[in-house]
Amino acid sequence: MAMRAKSNLKNILDERNIPIRQLAKDTGIQFETLRRLYHDTSKQYSRDTIGRVCEVLKIEVSDLLILVEDEKNHQQ
Repeated sequence: MAMRAKSNLKNILDERNIPIRQLAKDTGIQFETLRRLYHDTSKQYSRDTIGRVCEVLKIEVSDLLILVEDEKNHQQ
């Protein structure tokens, strides 16, 4: 079973009722970067981006990135 990191940003922002644009303003990170993280379409994660998001939202990396089974590699 192959695992992959999945962004949990959508759940976190939805629970807190924080729009992506507000997070972009608060973090200084480009909206498009956060949009890809929110929709879990990022191919890779910048350490600086992850660190800043965690700092502003006061969460741990393990809250933001979770391990899930990689369905693409699981299909036969």
